[in-house]
Amino acid sequence: MTASTLRPRHDQADQRPTPPGPRLPIAPQSILFATQRHRLLRLLHRRYGSVFAFKVFPERDVVSISDPDDIKELFSGPVTTFHAGEGNQILKPVMGEHSVLTTDEDEHRRIRTLLTPPFTGAALRGYRAMVADIAEREVARWPAGRPFRSHTSMQRLTFEVILRVVLGVSASPRLDELRHTLGGVIDISALDIFGWHNERMQRVGRWRRNRELLLRSDKLLYAEIAERRVAPDLADRTDVLSRLLRTDTEGEAPLTDAELRDQLVTLLLAGHETTATALAWCWHELARSPETQARAAHAADTGDDRYLEAVAKEAMRLRPVIYEVARRTTEPVTVGGFHVPEGTTIMPAIGVVQTDPAQHDDPESFRPERFLDGSTSPRNWLPFGGGVRRCLGAGFALMEATEVLRAVLGRYHLEPDRTRREQVKPRNITFTPARGARVIITNR
Repeated sequence: MTASTLRPRHDQADQRPTPPGPRLPIAPQSILFATQRHRLLRLLHRRYGSVFAFKVFPERDVVSISDPDDIKELFSGPVTTFHAGEGNQILKPVMGEHSVLTTDEDEHRRIRTLLTPPFTGAALRGYRAMVADIAEREVARWPAGRPFRSHTSMQRLTFEVILRVVLGVSASPRLDELRHTLGGVIDISALDIFGWHNERMQRVGRWRRNRELLLRSDKLLYAEIAERRVAPDLADRTDVLSRLLRTDTEGEAPLTDAELRDQLVTLLLAGHETTATALAWCWHELARSPETQARAAHAADTGDDRYLEAVAKEAMRLRPVIYEVARRTTEPVTVGGFHVPEGTTIMPAIGVVQTDPAQHDDPESFRPERFLDGSTSPRNWLPFGGGVRRCLGAGFALMEATEVLRAVLGRYHLEPDRTRREQVKPRNITFTPARGARVIITNR
């Protein structure tokens, strides 16, 4: 592990070495990164150390880092030097140029300020009963005694939750269609993402279908925005869209339809897909860990939310849904003793850190207790990123996961449909259980 020295470099004459890395052409590196980065990054960090360089489309020049001290300095570094919005350019064709994920500096601060109130502690307390009700109704549908894909159920559940939070409603013909179109937008392979950045590919086959689904989703969202602007009860509504539409009366410049659209897509997609996958991994691991499941069931029965949250956190650690985040440099920097030029995308390797034996005792074991004994910290547990760009929905996601765990474990006992663990499957930018986290349930 190298000493952490990530900082801007103003001495252009400094001839520090650039990070080592593989010499393959960009095409095979891009394909390997898209389809196997959960294996590739661990392998390359073992070979080259905590800092290495590679090339991948569309970012081009990338540096991966896995030293927690380097990652901490990157997250706390100046936002004028490390642009997360530019680092997330892969998301821009779907999330939009105004998204809280794709903007930087003043524009990002403005959008984040507007989006923060619905995700404060007070707001979370108001959502808890709603989440519990939706969870109870969804898991009551689970089929007893035969294998089923729990991931599909979790996607359905978390999408209903985020629809209520973001739009305030979940039942209408327009929203029924939106479920279908947005579901299609994210139900793609990692290789499909290349089509987001290539107009020629978007004219044919699956990439044309993906683009048509996104355009249809946009049409539905713009119709929802137009209808909400003239809603007679707008002043009394507490959902995110209504709050954003009232900003012109609360001291902020009003958001345009395009800005609103980008925030809605971001919240609807990012606000349900990652949580659904993390919960699916919970069921996958609990079904194969009888003692941990028994303790979690006791926690559900007795209201021990601290342990239930630890279960969710451990699933996020062991089975990272997002394997890395990104910052684009606006000036040369030094990291781990290496020169990193301006315009490089630096990627903290979350998945590498969270499964590193140097950071976690017995890292391949599913052991929620590690979140109760002080052995984990924001230094080595990073599913929500860090710094001023830390996921604003982190608290909401953990609250939601706790309520869903309570609903399931208070009702069912889980078993795997087979002993062997499911492989990791790349899906859009996330990593999901390859067979959908198949489990068999029996009533307790």
